[in-house]
Amino acid sequence: MSPWAPAAVALALVLDALFAEPPGRVHPVALLGRLVAPLDREWDRPAVTGALVALGVPLLAAGVAWGAVAGAAAATPAAGAVVAGLALFSTTSLRMLLSTAREVVDLTGSAPDEAREAVRALVGRDASSLSPAELRSAAVESAAENLADGLVAPLLAFALGAQLSLAAGAALAAWVKGVNTVDSMLGYPDKPHGRAGARLDDAVMWLPARASALLLAVTAGDPAAVGRARRWARTPPSPNSGWPMATLATALGARLAKPGAYDLNPTAPLPDGPVARRGVRAVGLAGVLAFLLAGLLVLGPAATGVVPVAAVVVAPC
Repeated sequence: MSPWAPAAVALALVLDALFAEPPGRVHPVALLGRLVAPLDREWDRPAVTGALVALGVPLLAAGVAWGAVAGAAAATPAAGAVVAGLALFSTTSLRMLLSTAREVVDLTGSAPDEAREAVRALVGRDASSLSPAELRSAAVESAAENLADGLVAPLLAFALGAQLSLAAGAALAAWVKGVNTVDSMLGYPDKPHGRAGARLDDAVMWLPARASALLLAVTAGDPAAVGRARRWARTPPSPNSGWPMATLATALGARLAKPGAYDLNPTAPLPDGPVARRGVRAVGLAGVLAFLLAGLLVLGPAATGVVPVAAVVVAPC
């Protein structure tokens, strides 16, 4: 395990706090989306093609990340840590998620029409007829769900891969992001070429979704919420997304619902402004906790000799 792995995690956290996202024109996930987009069409053998896409696109992302970090690390360990931190930053998202969710919640009290427009960055549902309370529900649901696939999954992947090397950690995080990207673009019931990607994403997200639920229960101040949420966790069509959403609904004492799809904690009221803000705040705290836990995971037996995080910035590359 590289003693520079904790520095890479810390750098990713700092970059997220400062910049939220890489520039769109060079964002690796956006570039990956542009690669997948032309593949979203009818195929003569959709099952075979879908399986090739589901396997090939994430492997390509992993290969690029591995090559970039390994090449930098061959120059100096500090350079490898910087590139690994950049790679991890590009696969995770916390500040942007929280900012958008807060914006939607705040707008519901003063400008519902603007909130309906803003929520489109978080959810795919038709928001034109959603009430302010339903818009707040959508924002909290999306924040909880995206905590799992937009942060916890790549962080966990990086921590596991970093047990071997920085390059392996970055590659595994990029592979997970590639799986998520294929599923988000192709994994719909009306797209037979997306079924393989959707099934792979279901398998990959099994642990991160449940880990996210535990983090949310803790940061929302109700560790027992995960157990109580079991009755609703399997209500959404996804086998995973219901866990963080139902747990947060239970911990907040609020109903979170997508009309025609699921109703979590249905006997409670939909979230008002303060409750919705508390939910978004819990997601933010869970995200920071996820970074801290990832840092601890990559410390390993080398904890006593780990380099200072600041050394990434000052060490010559």
